[in-house]
Amino acid sequence: MAELSSFTIDGLKCMAREGTSIIDAARQNSRYIPTLCNLEGVPPKGACRICSVRVNGKLMTACTTKLSPGMEIENDTSELNDLRKAIIEMLFVEGNHFCPSCEKSGECELQALAYRYKMEVPRYPYFFPKRPIDASHPRIVKDHNRCILCKRCVRAVKDEKGRSIFAFLDRGFETRIYVDPDLAGQLTEERARKAVEVCPVGAIMPRDEAFKTPIGQRMYDKKPIGSDV
Repeated sequence: MAELSSFTIDGLKCMAREGTSIIDAARQNSRYIPTLCNLEGVPPKGACRICSVRVNGKLMTACTTKLSPGMEIENDTSELNDLRKAIIEMLFVEGNHFCPSCEKSGECELQALAYRYKMEVPRYPYFFPKRPIDASHPRIVKDHNRCILCKRCVRAVKDEKGRSIFAFLDRGFETRIYVDPDLAGQLTEERARKAVEVCPVGAIMPRDEAFKTPIGQRMYDKKPIGSDV
């Protein structure tokens, strides 16, 4: 078993096992580092970059960087918080996120982070892309307008052989995530529910269950994101 290592986050002395990811080590010490792509128990990819921190002066993603003794980590600084806010703004303008009409409003991690970092008018122009809504699958509705390409569904939803049921289609600005047609039959009720649960936004929703939890009673209606750390 790895030994405990001493490190600091924003000057606060902390302890965690060497080799733990910084984001997990921070959580174990009740320090919140925001993320949209990281998911506990799933190998990290560093896709969203929102968890970026400074480690001994160098910018790194907290989900993919392993803890080593003596690390000095900067997390809650004006520079890093503005970087995170900029990424959140880019995600909003790159897609079509109409929060008041979204079934995930109040439980959406992107929306919750926008509130946390006080996003108002984005500094970037809106793209207003024209993207389809795929309602062809019997268990889910895939809204490409809301997808932020975090890869959570690709990494977390597998068949019995460990193959990803969700996959990338096309490249660049046209990239989107869809159900692999060869594995579509493996998207059981249980796996479809997991896909809905791991999606941080409203890109994957169950059929016939819209607005099941009343507005005002949803997760982030009650407490801001990160308050449970």
